[in-house]
Amino acid sequence: MAALATLAACSSSYPLFTSDGRPTTMVDCSGADWSLCQQRAQALCPASQYDVIDRRDGSDGRGLLVACKGPKASVQ
Repeated sequence: MAALATLAACSSSYPLFTSDGRPTTMVDCSGADWSLCQQRAQALCPASQYDVIDRRDGSDGRGLLVACKGPKASVQ
């Protein structure tokens, strides 16, 4: 039982899906500027359209949590 509690504490705090059911993806751009995050999100999403769900910038790295707009997103 204690092992399950430990595993749960290690899980990601980011949502896997938006409230409207779209999957989210963490775009990592640690060590670079925000334009790299934006370029990676645009490359991931059809027609380069996405919503930023969360943004992190700290000692643990830099990244954007995005959800693509539209019917399908490429998973990488």
